[in-house]
Formats: sequence, structure tokens, C-alpha cells
Amino acid sequence: MVTPDLRVSMVAAERSGDMLAALLLQGMQKTWPLLQASGIGGPQMDATGFVSRWSCDELSVRGLVEALWRYRHINGIRQALIQDLQASPPDLYVGVDASDFNLPVERLLRQKGVPTVQLVCPSIWAWRPERVQKIRDSVDHVLCIYPFEPELLAQHGIEGTFVGHPVADVIALVPDRLQARQDLGLPAEGPIVALLPGSRPSEVKGLALPFLEAARLMHAQRPELKFVLPTHGPLKPMVEAAIAQAGLQAHVHLVMGRSHEVQAACDVALVASGTATLETALHKRPMVIAYKMQWLSWQIANRKRLLPWIGLPNILCNESLVPEFLQEQVQPQALAQAVLRWLDDPAAVVKIQQRFADLHLQLRRDMPTLASHAIQKVLAA
Repeated sequence: MVTPDLRVSMVAAERSGDMLAALLLQGMQKTWPLLQASGIGGPQMDATGFVSRWSCDELSVRGLVEALWRYRHINGIRQALIQDLQASPPDLYVGVDASDFNLPVERLLRQKGVPTVQLVCPSIWAWRPERVQKIRDSVDHVLCIYPFEPELLAQHGIEGTFVGHPVADVIALVPDRLQARQDLGLPAEGPIVALLPGSRPSEVKGLALPFLEAARLMHAQRPELKFVLPTHGPLKPMVEAAIAQAGLQAHVHLVMGRSHEVQAACDVALVASGTATLETALHKRPMVIAYKMQWLSWQIANRKRLLPWIGLPNILCNESLVPEFLQEQVQPQALAQAVLRWLDDPAAVVKIQQRFADLHLQLRRDMPTLASHAIQKVLAA
């Protein structure tokens, strides 16, 4: 019999993890109505009753070199968290993505008998396969968001369950473009380009200006184009400065949050590599993917890369469906031309929308319920 209460420590290290964790918490609260959850989270987790001791934004970095620059701060948070957890062990620890932060915590807790679950399998299939041993030592069970991952983990003696991708549950199979435009105060007619330069400061620093300069070039060729850019509180000044530098104050509709509505409203997106590329695909929108990080971080990461793509739509469909521009390829002229090609090829748009619809059905699995059932089994064991 499942008791109604459960003390859970949970750590999400960025905004996409905050969203995943919030959905998991909602599912767990149905099984454990008196659930107590605390740790490191964001606003969506907090809205479920989660108690954040630190904000996930404090851990949000991209790239190995950037992580080294902030190592003392991030490690200080981790050590303080470990000290708290050792003084008062939870009934369960759930690490949400962020395996470099979570696996060492999970390993220590598991050695002390605390069940550990990792939501989102570390991408050993994409890069850094040497993490397999760390996962095996640290985690009792992995909640996998992609269907091929449990079999891959099983080959290494690690238990995993495919729970579907929670974003696929949240996004409608047929997004309402007109309603999204109305809700955002955008015109019902005419082409709209979404600019999604990322949710981390390092991403926005590297991509906001190239994206906006590409928008300026597109607008010069096609004055009828409208641009919409979602951001969130801490990044707003940086984004506004980039908009001003590009001279686009009158042409970019800046939105606080609401990235899913932006993706539903647009005709095509220029998007930073990451979860946002999958969200854009599930909204059935064509896109151009860009990825730019600190030079040394890229050199290190690129040597460990196992796949020819970095964008999730291309990886999951095992095909070069949407163009990718990496590092020095992130040039405004190239980005602008790639975006405009989608607007000029409606047949290609229809074709990719069907591929994305198939992907959506594959990933839609009621993640909160399946994940809660898997966690029940872990706790019973």
C-alpha cells in the first residue's frame, strides 16, 4: 500500500528542467497527496508547492569552460545541498537532467540507502559515453523521455522506463495558431518569425544579436515580416540591449515567457539548440537551428560528439530535416536565407509537419502517470 506522504528532494538546473519537474510533481501528488518536495527548482515547480532553497537559474550554464568559471559557486551549492540531505535524508531523490550536478549527489545518497531516480537519461547516445559507469553507480532507475533509451541502458545493466516526453503531453497535436496570435496581440494574418535565442545567459549572449541581425536582414527584404521573441526576467535587459543594437525596437514583439504560444503563433522559428527545438517541432513549425558556445567548450564537446546532428528533431528522426548552423556558421546572412527558404517552400513545410506529427504521437505517453508508477516500483523495491 502506498502511503499518502513522501519526502522528496529534487534538483532541476535550468528552465526546461523546471518544466519537466513540475509535470512530474503534479503526477506524484496524485499518488502521494501529502507529498513534501524541496531542493533546487524554478517558478513552475514552486507553483506546485515545491520549496526551492536555490533557484535553478543559479546552476544554469552551457559548456564545460563556462561551468569551470562558475565551479566554485555551483559546487558550493551542491555541497550545502549534500550537507542538508545527509543531516535529514529524504525518502527519494530525483535528479532532473543536469547529470553533471546530480550524479555525484545521487551516488552519495544511494550509498546511504536513499532511492535515487534520474529524470531524463544522460545523452550517452549523443556524446560522453564514458558516463555509463557513473550512471550505474549513482541511479536506481532512469525515467527516459526517448523510446530507444531503456534498451540502451539495459545493455549496461541500468534499469530504465520510457515515460514519454512530457512536452508532448502539454502541446496540442494541432496547435491553434490563430488563438495564439490573438493571445499574444499579434496580427491574425501575415508571416511571423519566432526568435528563440535560448533561456541561459550564455546562450543569449552568443545568439541574440546574430538572430536579431538576421531579422534585420529579413525585414529589409520583406517588410511585411513580423518578429516575436520570448524571454524571461533575468535575461530581459540583455535581450532589450540586443534589440536596440540591431535597431529593431519597432519590429520585434518582446514577450515575457509564453514560449509555447510564440511557437504556436509563428510560421517559422530561428531557435537555439536544446529543448526548444523539440518544442518547436511538436508545434509542427519548420525551424532553423543555431548553436554557439565558448570556443574551448565547443572544441572539447565536439570531440566527444557521436552523432552528425545537434538538433533534437534531426536526432530523433535520424535525418537532416532542418538546417543547423554551428559556431562560426552562425552568421546573420546565412540564418536569414535559411529562414526565408522555409517561407518560400510551402510543400516542404507540409512534408516536415507530417514528420513532426508522427514524432509527436511517438513521444506522447502521459509522462506524469507513467513516471509516478515507475517511482512506486523503485520505492517498493
